[in-house]
Amino acid sequence: MVMRTKPLLWAIALMLSAGIGSALAQQPTPAAPAAVPAAGLPVIVVDVQALLQNSKAAKMVRQQIEAKRADYAKEISHQEETLRQERDALQRQQASLSAEQLNAKGRDFQAKVNELDRDVNAKRQALERSNADALQKIQEVMVKIITDIAKDRKANLVFQRSELVLFDQGFDVTDQVLQKLDEQLPTMTVNFVAPVAANAPEANPAQAQAQPAAKPAKKK
Repeated sequence: MVMRTKPLLWAIALMLSAGIGSALAQQPTPAAPAAVPAAGLPVIVVDVQALLQNSKAAKMVRQQIEAKRADYAKEISHQEETLRQERDALQRQQASLSAEQLNAKGRDFQAKVNELDRDVNAKRQALERSNADALQKIQEVMVKIITDIAKDRKANLVFQRSELVLFDQGFDVTDQVLQKLDEQLPTMTVNFVAPVAANAPEANPAQAQAQPAAKPAKKK
């Protein structure tokens, strides 16, 4: 699963800019480079992908998503088997049906195939949305933890580990973030979105309210 992590880092940068000044801009450039402890630099590094892979909450999300995916796969497999049996029966009936009857049954069968395709797509989209919503909740907690650590270190720059080629490991706070993330979010229950086919009719409450109530019949 590929996550877009740049918006996460932008959110961290915005939160940090409100309370932390640029320490580098306030200091003159030294005549000669000096050895500075990693903790003294306004920089931290976070492996976001590792957090979304190894945190307790993320693991629970994956388990629930895969379990739901397996349930959907069984449902779809059963529907496909039903359609195969119907197709085979239709082929056996070709000799005994008129052209009009055969065309009608063929259109009905194709409609069922199209309905199954829409159902498959709806289930896939529902899973993707459910997974994204759960990971978004994890990221919200992650952002707050990273922001707090950055403030403690007086850092106003946060880099994602995958974007760096070489850096001092003292900048990396991934393990610290992971520990706090597991403490603050030890479990996660996925709120599954119900699959909705693209052509499914949707209720319109406003329209229903706008329609006048039926008048009682007058007594004769």
